[in-house]
Amino acid sequence: SIAKDGVLPITDNRMTRFMISLEEGVELVWHAFDDMKGGEIYVKKIPSMKVTDVALAVDDKAMQEEVGIRPGEKLHEQMIGPEDALYTYEYPGHFKILPSINGWSQDADRIGKGVKVDPAFLYSSDNNKEWMQIPELKDWMEKNHNKIGVI
Repeated sequence: SIAKDGVLPITDNRMTRFMISLEEGVELVWHAFDDMKGGEIYVKKIPSMKVTDVALAVDDKAMQEEVGIRPGEKLHEQMIGPEDALYTYEYPGHFKILPSINGWSQDADRIGKGVKVDPAFLYSSDNNKEWMQIPELKDWMEKNHNKIGVI
């Protein structure tokens, strides 16, 4: 579309997503193997980005055409919802959702040095504290574009 028309289709100008590299994902898996007791869910703290900023990072001269959300598509990604907040603890680089069965969510050994999140906590791409700006997105794409499709 860019090469032919100079136009980048954008699903919705409000859309946001989380951004994670292959290495960051693997790092979280290794940490989980090391830390888990069983049943925990680990969610890495990663930056968000606006889809429109990704388009600008790809080609800042291309026109952006909003094409609309398709059935089943979401405006924002949600990693931790309020229903999980009661069992969620925050750590320097990640969150851990503890299992609600057998009192495991109160187990001091599973909690470790985690800090309980607010009961109304929500971790989604539109309310994230960390955002990638266009220069960072360009750098990220440069470092990671050759890894796409290698798995």
